[in-house]
Amino acid sequence: MRHSLPNLAAPDSEEVERNVRAALAEDVGSGDITAALIPASTHAEGQVITREGGVLCGRPWVDAVFEQLDRAVRLDWRCEDGQTVSAGDILFTLHGPARSLLTGERCALNFLQLLSGTASICRRYAQQVSGTDVSLLDTRKTIPGLRIAQKYAVLCGGCHNHRIGLYDAFLIKENHINACGGIAEAVIAARAFAPGKPVEVEVENLAELEQALAANSDRVMLDNFSLEQMTTAVDVVRGRAELEASGNVTESTLLAIAQTGVDYISIGALTKDCKALDLSMRLL
Repeated sequence: MRHSLPNLAAPDSEEVERNVRAALAEDVGSGDITAALIPASTHAEGQVITREGGVLCGRPWVDAVFEQLDRAVRLDWRCEDGQTVSAGDILFTLHGPARSLLTGERCALNFLQLLSGTASICRRYAQQVSGTDVSLLDTRKTIPGLRIAQKYAVLCGGCHNHRIGLYDAFLIKENHINACGGIAEAVIAARAFAPGKPVEVEVENLAELEQALAANSDRVMLDNFSLEQMTTAVDVVRGRAELEASGNVTESTLLAIAQTGVDYISIGALTKDCKALDLSMRLL
């Protein structure tokens, strides 16, 4: 049975509010001097469209932008997070004071385009291995301050979360192993320090794999193994632990790795190499 790690089924509302508060402070500062040119009594309607296809993600952050900025603004969404959208689709419309619509535009779209870009690349990767039993995992290679947001986007795209941070699961790597005196010593220390926390060990060869299995690791990360080595590792493990492949995973190698029989593939590119979805807001 797989040893589960946390998944962010829904974004924490307090985290969303913190993200938005920081973004508005960064962007608006002491006030939007350009929007101030518009008479305060002017109301407007606008719409946000996507110029390219992808997967929508980020509604809670967009809602929070205008809730914090001006509760007189009303948003009417036409799409849900996780929904596939096509070029030209209207994602939502806005109604309210023209000043507030324009002041919140960039902050709202920054969240929406980044998280939709993350979700879109995850959907693309997930579709490539849809015929296998492998689960694709994100990593901690996220934009500082937006870890929870991007990991939520990963789920919207159809992939899965690895550990959220340094606190919810052990990932014992080469430097930890050397500092602890060996794989067995590191695993024993982990079990004593936080009983019940998942323990994963990164290995670089089959000999280290045997050591990690002997130490009763919950999961073993195969770091930069060849396809042949992965296949051998799957045969060696035979249910004694979960296996995760990692290191230089690309779209061209993804399916072949999945077909070796590993349980998981972790991919830093899901969150660190994403391209923002091209969005635009226009007042009507």
